[in-house]
Amino acid sequence: MSEWLEVLRQIEPLEDVMLDPGLIAQMARPTEPANLSRINFYTPTFKAYASSEITGCGKQAWPAVSITGGECKLACDHCKAKILEPMIPARTPQDLWRVVHEQVDLGAQGMLLTGGSNHRNQVEYAPYYATLRRIKDTFPAFKIALHTALVDLDIARRMEDAGIDVAMMDVIGAQDTITQVYHLRRGVDDFERSLGYLAATEMKVVPHIVLGLHYGRFLGEWRALDIVKRHRPDALVLVVVMPHYAQEDRPFATPDAHEVGRFFMDARAAMRDTPLLLGCARPAGRVKSQIDAYAVMAGLNGIAHPADGMVELAARLGREVRVTPACCSIAVGNEVMAIDTEDAGLQVDVQKVIEFERAQRLPPDIKIVRVEEQM
Repeated sequence: MSEWLEVLRQIEPLEDVMLDPGLIAQMARPTEPANLSRINFYTPTFKAYASSEITGCGKQAWPAVSITGGECKLACDHCKAKILEPMIPARTPQDLWRVVHEQVDLGAQGMLLTGGSNHRNQVEYAPYYATLRRIKDTFPAFKIALHTALVDLDIARRMEDAGIDVAMMDVIGAQDTITQVYHLRRGVDDFERSLGYLAATEMKVVPHIVLGLHYGRFLGEWRALDIVKRHRPDALVLVVVMPHYAQEDRPFATPDAHEVGRFFMDARAAMRDTPLLLGCARPAGRVKSQIDAYAVMAGLNGIAHPADGMVELAARLGREVRVTPACCSIAVGNEVMAIDTEDAGLQVDVQKVIEFERAQRLPPDIKIVRVEEQM
């Protein structure tokens, strides 16, 4: 553990970041299986190291599409349906066919398809299945990641028949959170049954657990982890609640970063052979640096948009670092596709990355000297 603390002291962006030494000691134990594994960083900043291999990406690579536009009957306390508003609306199957054609012409690799839920936390996809099948038959390489919400076995099989590549759903492990935050008259067992139905298909299944979902507090996250573990998904995406749209009378606290770190460690231990990914959604600022550092030390397999210093931290801990130079849409796309190839991402010269990051933090006059020295 003392070695890891020394590593942290050597990384300038982490010098003033408060981390729990006891938690770091637990993560540093040699019995932890993933500490020396590969880690993928999904970040647009690496296009700064431009080469023939590393280029920028188009914003339309993984568009998000909503079949209900900005409407949702649940209006959950952390979201209030606002998350749907920036998405491309496709309120009819004909609209969806047109949108996909337009996005393919713009270079889209796939799409995230979702929509607002009804009062039973179901997204009403039934009119769209035939169009989705037509899309997959016309554009076989076009990937479709679907936010399923709650399903029964028949719905899961219809999604599979329609050609859905990746099925995503939030797994909630606390009844109070389901009732109070989601305003939903369903039980924890309904979430587990839905996950089981999806896992019984040939679709990739990538559940999400939102940490701090109960107004910024942990409540059912460990139970949700037990549920996910029982169904052996293709990957698990962890995100940390970002309640931008919470009402003043039902505020959310910022989740405790150390508790987030403990959850990362427990998730890694519980799901040793499953890719664990830290998604884009998490609080900004210093707490993000804390969360991301714990994610690296706990052995997560992928981090979207990492905080400054994380590439250096991973390299100094002996992890193989790979980078996908991606805008947010591709980062999300890679999350849900579960890092399913051994050569995913580009292996980088970590020392050059570290030197570049440090040069970026120097005063302008010193920075110019460094650049000249490298020429």
